[in-house]
Amino acid sequence: MTKLPAVTGRVVVAALCRNGWVIRDHRGSHIKLVKPGNKYPIIVPVHGSGSVPKGTLRNIIRSTGLTVEEFIKLC
Repeated sequence: MTKLPAVTGRVVVAALCRNGWVIRDHRGSHIKLVKPGNKYPIIVPVHGSGSVPKGTLRNIIRSTGLTVEEFIKLC
């Protein structure tokens, strides 16, 4: 299993946008992304320059259908 990188919420959003996800809503410190063909939106916390917690990042990656290696290539 590949080790997860320490990335900020903005980097996660940029990586998902490169994978075809589109920003649908931005409320407070959370960004909602959608992708045609996916049933559920992905919500990414963007809390300043702090990194996304490892468990949250792993759940986001799993929810998008990507592997950790594919996500790292998108970053």
